Amino acid sequence: MKKPDNHIYVIFGASGDLAKRKLIPALYSLYVQNLLPVKFVLLGVSRTELSDDEFRKKMKEALNKFKEIDDTTQIDRFVTLLYYLSINTEDKNDYKNLKIRLEELRKENNIEANTIFYLSTPPNLYSVIPKNLSAYKLNNQNDGWKRLIIEKPFGYDLESAENLKNELMQDWTEEQIYRIDHYLGKETVQNLLVTRFSNGIFEPLWNRNYIHHVEVTSAENIGVEDRGGYYESSGALRDMIQNHLLQIVGLIAMEPPSSLEPVAIRNEILKVFQSLRPIKPEEVKTSAVRGQYISSKIKGEFIHGYREEKGVDPHSTTETYAALKFYIDNWRWGGIPFYIRTGKRLPTRVTEVVVHFKETPHFLFHKDGDVNSCNQLVLRIQPDEGILLKFGMKIPGAGFDVQTVNMDFHYADLAVERIPSAYERLLYDSMKGDSTLFARTEEVIAAWKFLIPVLNEWKNNKSIPLHGYPAGTWGPEHADDLIEEPNMTWRYPCKNLADDGVYCEL
Repeated sequence: MKKPDNHIYVIFGASGDLAKRKLIPALYSLYVQNLLPVKFVLLGVSRTELSDDEFRKKMKEALNKFKEIDDTTQIDRFVTLLYYLSINTEDKNDYKNLKIRLEELRKENNIEANTIFYLSTPPNLYSVIPKNLSAYKLNNQNDGWKRLIIEKPFGYDLESAENLKNELMQDWTEEQIYRIDHYLGKETVQNLLVTRFSNGIFEPLWNRNYIHHVEVTSAENIGVEDRGGYYESSGALRDMIQNHLLQIVGLIAMEPPSSLEPVAIRNEILKVFQSLRPIKPEEVKTSAVRGQYISSKIKGEFIHGYREEKGVDPHSTTETYAALKFYIDNWRWGGIPFYIRTGKRLPTRVTEVVVHFKETPHFLFHKDGDVNSCNQLVLRIQPDEGILLKFGMKIPGAGFDVQTVNMDFHYADLAVERIPSAYERLLYDSMKGDSTLFARTEEVIAAWKFLIPVLNEWKNNKSIPLHGYPAGTWGPEHADDLIEEPNMTWRYPCKNLADDGVYCEL
């Protein structure tokens, strides 16, 4: 693959957890594969007082613990590319020191002024740091490109997202801003495009004439762990659906792009978001379900409920489970329901898309009691990544008894040594200036506009229940009511892709 232009990579919050666990290991993987620029250095920036050597030592320890590639022989050479600067990121005057340090590193290493600024910081700094960078013209592209990478969440609601957009656009252009969503960096998410548009057998069926409904599930078997404080201000809808899962819906529902250029792909995703049928306040009760896990025993082990977790209000109404039913009002999808659910403390960790095809018009082999007997295409994103097609086959013997069978492909069957991590792919793309897998401002705003009625009703309408569900189950039973068909229900995925959609318990 092509090497990116020479540049300096600046990570704000370099002493934090994300840098140690994900960013530095991803950059090291690129280094081992000879995918970093010919001339490259990384400058870590944070409040913590560290020397260059102390920072290198910490990152060396992190690489040995969190490495994403087996080769550890090049760690010593890689860490010589790392430098460190301590500043108060909220003090504009300290950015003078950053500018001086960048100029020194460029001169010492003969590197152009191309620079990436990665904000691995709390969201309250997403407008502060870019503003302070621009105060010292560190956003100026006259001497080389400058790019800004921002982690989610991009705003807390529609108003804060629009405010952040306006603040950033005062000093930075849309082309300079990369909103990172690690879900889009997963190989299996990107494979949704290839599955749809490189195979003549799928795309002709990918519409309201043949599809009954589409289901997207992202389940976690863990609780909030030590993130109770953060989760209290977020909840499942903001944490997962507003970004990760709606982006997956965009890839599933988009029209074929005119090319693989970033603008063409992102334009089609934006059209999907703009076609989302608004959920009216009076429709929230029947279109959305929220829940919160309560204590239970799993395999004899007592599991605390959400309200007993560290940093959580004992009277909290924050949802740890959210499910939605919605429609995309365009020619391809008109009248076809989409269902999304996500939750914590569910039976297993799994993310997948299930395309449910319509039943045959003549029920020759239909038997009373059949459930989910229509064909299904399962696109598994994690774990056991792959594709599963479910269809009917005759059971050997007399008569025409039919059994659902699976035809499956596992991503691990491809003859590749390793699948790159999501951050590895996204950091590499950001270096090349490829914004395909990064969310655009309009996408973020459109997603917030769609979800705000649900969030507002959940906050203000006391008649909408917050359902408790025992940890280790598939969430509130009321979520089944979203799927109105009498013989249809959610698929209950297990860890192994090929397992039938039985009720998978821990």
